Amino acid sequence: MENKMNQEQEFLFGKRNYIIMLIGIVFIALGFIFMAGGGSDDPNVFNEEIYNWQRIRLAPTLVIIGLGIEIYAILAHPKK
Repeated sequence: MENKMNQEQEFLFGKRNYIIMLIGIVFIALGFIFMAGGGSDDPNVFNEEIYNWQRIRLAPTLVIIGLGIEIYAILAHPKK
């Protein structure tokens, strides 16, 4: 009985799935990094930096791509 408990347990997904998930996490993290910063501590000062192309287009695109990669990693040939 102890031998069965000591045997290596299989992972739910294969190594390929976990690598794809890691890539998705990197895309999401980069998206949030590009979204950060650019504000002003003074509420009376308008900072145009908050509306640059990185925050408006690039960051949300990276997050959406990362989420798509995560979904693909979960659905792509999981182990049975």
